[in-house]
Amino acid sequence: MRLTVLGCAGSFPGPDSACSAYLVEADGFRLLVDFGSGSLSALQRYAGLSAVDAILLTHLHFDHISDAVDYVVVRRYAPDGSLPALPVYAPAGAPDRIAAAYSQDEGGVEDVYTFYGLQPGSFPIGPFTVTVDRMNHPVETYGVRLEHDGRALCYSADTAPCEALLRLAEGVDLFLCEASYLDGADNPPDLHLTGREAGEIATKAEVGQLLLTHLVAAWGSEAITFDAAATAFAGPIEIVRPGASYQI
Repeated sequence: MRLTVLGCAGSFPGPDSACSAYLVEADGFRLLVDFGSGSLSALQRYAGLSAVDAILLTHLHFDHISDAVDYVVVRRYAPDGSLPALPVYAPAGAPDRIAAAYSQDEGGVEDVYTFYGLQPGSFPIGPFTVTVDRMNHPVETYGVRLEHDGRALCYSADTAPCEALLRLAEGVDLFLCEASYLDGADNPPDLHLTGREAGEIATKAEVGQLLLTHLVAAWGSEAITFDAAATAFAGPIEIVRPGASYQI
């Protein structure tokens, strides 16, 4: 598998990054996990405008789905004719949310997307075995485990600490984990993780490498977040950047 970071800013686009969007490839199949604000630009830069075979949206906060709205134009109005409907795996409210955000007057988006509702469990998407489970976040949110050819990747999505994330991350080669807050800040409960908490989960789950994402640049500190994670996890740690690519 190969992971390419299209966007990694938390909550709103940062000065150097779009919001959450991660392209995972295997056997020529491209799965886009989340499609946050500004990431359509990065998709064109690092892959291609129509280089997506399926989309998985972890939850319906706009910083994780915004550009799935813009992408309607790309697929519906392509100069050489509409592109085939794209499979989208998402919480149950996704069709209405995306259609309403696109237009109040043009109906649904079923010509662009074929929606499949997420619920805890395992299922195939292309060559991947996908396992999702509910996270600790105010809206219906799913953490994701992707497995292929004996390798595994876990993406936390947005979450506060929870046992479900620990299960999804168990033994993975690469753990892409949000670290939105700093320890000691006035953090709302049941919302996000700190770098220390991400490191603690990585240690308990015995992951191979920890990638920190969803940092809110305007409110946090990369250095403090990294150091906090390093106090709790002895393995390799990186703070991800747009365009970064990881072979798994």
